[in-house]
Amino acid sequence: MGIDLEMKAIMALGVQTLNVLKFCTVDQMLPRLEKIESQLKVCEKALNDFLDGKRISFPRFYFVSVNDLLDILSNGNNPEKVNKHCSKIYQAIKNMTLTTDKGSERPTALDMVTCVGSETVIFTSPLKLVGKVERYMLDVIDTMRTSLRDYAIKSIENRYKLDKVKWIENDPAQIALLVNAMDWSQQSEKAFALIQGGDLDALKSYHKELVNALT
Repeated sequence: MGIDLEMKAIMALGVQTLNVLKFCTVDQMLPRLEKIESQLKVCEKALNDFLDGKRISFPRFYFVSVNDLLDILSNGNNPEKVNKHCSKIYQAIKNMTLTTDKGSERPTALDMVTCVGSETVIFTSPLKLVGKVERYMLDVIDTMRTSLRDYAIKSIENRYKLDKVKWIENDPAQIALLVNAMDWSQQSEKAFALIQGGDLDALKSYHKELVNALT
């Protein structure tokens, strides 16, 4: 604030003088500017130390610009304003859907919305965004992982209970790809085992099954 007041006083003098040479040669002008510069360096170092502390607490902040990080930290108690920065912090996530209960100061995150294509993944356990911003952003990561794990477990159970088209539509794309790859690995290993047992056409049969499923 002191630097700001001093700089405004200097600029006000410049407006009054309206002559560059006279303005630059005003008594003590250079020492005043040098003092401002040295004070700014102290502020800059203090700010960088502060930001580094936050980055250590939440390493994903290392990949956010200084301006965006300052905006995130200054609005840390207002998750709605932080929400717009999700795409810079979480890969392929545009934002989260937030809701605020009556009488509550902090919102609850209900789902994550992709910025690639169009997909919304509902959190299996809604997350109330409380505490410091770096703390609840870590909680968001845990909630994302837990939700996808829950969807994967359920998807494995439903893989052969549901029609394949219905099963694909039922799950987040990432989970459908994961479980499909797991199933392909298991069935391929089963086919190799059958070949060892004497069924030489086992792999061809599984290949035909895959083609029919894709068709």
